[in-house]
Amino acid sequence: MKKTAIFLCAGLMASTAHANEFEPAIQDYLNAEILGWVENDVLISAIRAQNDAFGMMTEDEILELDQAWRAEVGMSETPTIAPVLNNAAANFLVEVVNASGGTVTEIFIMDHQGLNVAASATTSDYWQGDEAKFQKTYPMGPGATFIDEVEFDESTQSYQVQVSLTLADPATGQAIGAMTVGLNADELF
Repeated sequence: MKKTAIFLCAGLMASTAHANEFEPAIQDYLNAEILGWVENDVLISAIRAQNDAFGMMTEDEILELDQAWRAEVGMSETPTIAPVLNNAAANFLVEVVNASGGTVTEIFIMDHQGLNVAASATTSDYWQGDEAKFQKTYPMGPGATFIDEVEFDESTQSYQVQVSLTLADPATGQAIGAMTVGLNADELF
């Protein structure tokens, strides 16, 4: 089976494969695993807290934070990145990645503005609000899911597909943020 997955992944690299060709496998994993994490109290509490703390920032403020994040990637001092990687929600996400047996490469959650709240590992930028993973989920409301194309991800050094979905507050049913899960193409297919 592993050889089949490697062959399939090699075929993906040689062509311009789209995630929807593999949507049944992705949808099965989404239903069996990912949907079990979306109402986790630790994740919901972290998003609520950041939404309350950050309120509605201006685009200039968001871009300034994003620039600070990008400048810190790979550095020893990371005052913008560290709080996103060192909190209870990030610990939960790391546990999920570790328990996945290599299927999940990364997970991060975002607030109502698309700013990272918690992540299993450092992302290349802080603000996801200008990307499809956020724009095709959070603004669409609860239940929205976006499956991106299979591609090589620099941060995880693997071919992966990102599955993103809106996170809703279980108490109100209102959208409060989004989650992106990177799935390893070799393991999933």
